[in-house]
Amino acid sequence: MNILAYQLGAPLARGPYVDLETWAARLAQCPFTGQVERALWGGFHADRLGYAFVAGYRAALARLYENVGRATADARASRPFPPRPLGTRACLCATESTGAHPRNISTRLDKQGGTLVLNGEKTFATLATLADELLVVATRGLEADGKNRLRLVRVKPTAAGVEIVPRDPMPFAPELPHALVRLVNVLVEDEDVLPGDGYDDWLKPFRTVEDTHVLASTVGYLHGAAREYGFPPDVQAELVSLSLSLIDVGARDPVAPLTHVVLAGLFGSARRLIASLEPEWEKASVDERGRWQRDLPLLMVADKVRSKRTETAMTAMQTV
Repeated sequence: MNILAYQLGAPLARGPYVDLETWAARLAQCPFTGQVERALWGGFHADRLGYAFVAGYRAALARLYENVGRATADARASRPFPPRPLGTRACLCATESTGAHPRNISTRLDKQGGTLVLNGEKTFATLATLADELLVVATRGLEADGKNRLRLVRVKPTAAGVEIVPRDPMPFAPELPHALVRLVNVLVEDEDVLPGDGYDDWLKPFRTVEDTHVLASTVGYLHGAAREYGFPPDVQAELVSLSLSLIDVGARDPVAPLTHVVLAGLFGSARRLIASLEPEWEKASVDERGRWQRDLPLLMVADKVRSKRTETAMTAMQTV
C-alpha cells in the first residue's frame, strides 16, 4: 500500500501519547522508507501538531543526510561519506545569539595539539534534550574572501564539555523542548566532521527540506483529524493532492528556484485549506480542538524567511 492509499483507508491510531518518548516509540513503527512518506505517516498518527512536527523534523534531517551522501558520491570525494546514518533523534544546532546566518556563526572548530576541539554556544536547539546526536554548525575560520568556512560536526550529548540547558516552553506546541547548548573544549574525531560545506551543503538546503517535511507532517495530521472527526470527502481529497505534491517536491533539488516556487504554492494551498476548516473543528474533541488552535502559530515560524526565498526564486525563474 502506498502512503496516499494508507491515509484514505488505514485504521486510525492517533494516540493518546503520554509523552515524547511514547511518541518516539510509535514513530519507530513506520513501515515507509521515503522521508516525505514517513513525515506524512507520522502526522497521520499524531494527536497534536507538536508531535507531527517531530515526525517532519526527523524525516527532514534523514532526507538531508541522503541528499548530501549522494552529492558526495557523485563528486567522488577523496573522503568517503560516513556509512553511519544520522541518529534517529538527531538535532541540528545552528542558531546563536546573533542568529543563524552563516556570517554570524562563531562556534569554532579548531585544532589544538593535533586534536580537533569544539567551543561555542547554540541558543535555540529544538529537541536537543532528547537527542542522541547533536549536529553542530561550526566555523574553521574565514576564507581569503572573508566567507565564513563552516562545517557540520557530530557531537554526542553525553560527551565531556557538552551542557544542554532546557529553555522555557513556547506558548504554542509546548510539548516540543528547546534548549541552549554549551560546548567547552569538546573533543571531536575526524570522522565526525561531515563532508561538504556546513552552509551550502547542510544548513542552506535544510531550510527547504525542513519546510517540505514539516508541511507534509502537518498535512498528514490534518488527514488523521479529518478521518477521525468526519470532515467532508472533498477535504480528504485536497489533503491527498497536497500529499502527492509534497512527495514530488521532496524528490527535487532543495536549492533549485523551481522547488522554492512550487513549495510556496503548496504552503499557500495549505493555508487556504486550513482557514476553510475552521467550522469543521467544531466536530473535534474539546482537547484536540484547543491544542490545534493553540499550536497554529507553529506553522508561521520562519514565514518571513520563506517569503524572501520565494521572492528570490521567482526573480531567478524570470531570468531563465
